[in-house]
Amino acid sequence: MKFLSRLRAVVGIAGAQIRTQRLRSLLAVVGICLAVLSMTLLTSLGMGVVQTGQEKFDASGRDLWVTGGPVKLAPETGGFQNSLDNSHRIADEIMARDDVATAYALGFQTVYVSPNTSEFETIIGVGAPSGGQSVTVTEGSQYTPGDPHYNGGSYDGPMTHEVIISPEAAERFDVGVNDTLYIGSTLASARQHEFRITGISPTYSNFLGSSNVVLHLSELQEVSGTTGTDTASLVTVRLQDGANPDAVAAELESTYPTLDVRTNQEQLEATLRQQAVLIAAGVALVALSIITGIALTLNLVLSLIYQQRREFAALRAQGLSVWTLVGVVGTQAFTYGLLGGLLASGLTYPLADVLNVAIQYLVGFENVVVVDQRVVLGGFAIALVIGLASAFAGSWSLARQPVTDLLDG
Repeated sequence: MKFLSRLRAVVGIAGAQIRTQRLRSLLAVVGICLAVLSMTLLTSLGMGVVQTGQEKFDASGRDLWVTGGPVKLAPETGGFQNSLDNSHRIADEIMARDDVATAYALGFQTVYVSPNTSEFETIIGVGAPSGGQSVTVTEGSQYTPGDPHYNGGSYDGPMTHEVIISPEAAERFDVGVNDTLYIGSTLASARQHEFRITGISPTYSNFLGSSNVVLHLSELQEVSGTTGTDTASLVTVRLQDGANPDAVAAELESTYPTLDVRTNQEQLEATLRQQAVLIAAGVALVALSIITGIALTLNLVLSLIYQQRREFAALRAQGLSVWTLVGVVGTQAFTYGLLGGLLASGLTYPLADVLNVAIQYLVGFENVVVVDQRVVLGGFAIALVIGLASAFAGSWSLARQPVTDLLDG
């Protein structure tokens, strides 16, 4: 009974202190809440990026990705620095294997696009075959099958001048099926090549998250001046049922030692490694936010102790034990952590929805921020840790000070 009475007294005094110091208590709770939110939202974003990437690779229906090296931006041209030469020949050779169902080369190139010959904008041009999982048309039709202009490597076949565009591009240029667009890697090239829109497809918008136009690979190479080297970005491979992706990848790497052959998982990991600096920055931001939350809360707790030193001294002089006062300070700090954690947990889900709307508007990807219950619980645990750390430090500071020092302060 004596213990319960003391506990009630500690909680009552702590509650009174919190109510009388509302602004400082609010700042402590908000500081902890922001620290926890930075952890939960950034962690949810990281998990969502990995999950979205995995889903995109799985949805592509591809098993292997063959490149001549990383696909990078080329600042001198404003486009992509593709590294896979002789792409048609390599795709045909891979396609000839018994364990391969399909293999085709893809090219990505920044191109100038305009519905007239005066107002050009740059978007991504994709060189790809038509039909199947390569390009799924939701309005209109596929363009001419095959790659007529390639003509076995001579690039003297007829240009179809047909293009499939993304819904974003259709809205951006206010065009539809059977309208025309001027497309090229330079303004001069674009003015010379007028393409008829045969269909509208969201296929590459789902992967690239931006407006795009899809042409035959050879025609994209023609308007970008890369027919001499037959340059593309990569060759995608779908295996026959039952084929082992790791085994086939090893065999292809042996056959083509200068090329990189990756499975879906390896391609995703390689993509994430390219963002190592960004990931490290996110982790550092989370750590800094937690440290800042601890520092802010600790500073406020010590400030409260200093401002209430005479009250604490009076209570000590009346016979209240130092451990009771330690309990009061500890209860205050723990309450800040508890309230901050509850507030952050409640705000994580709606703020994640807001971030998803913003991300979809900016880059086109949906539901990138994926909130896992374990992340929310982890954030709440961190809030309690911040509160406990502040409680320990504040209590230690109070316990070390004699009554005379508190009265003289």
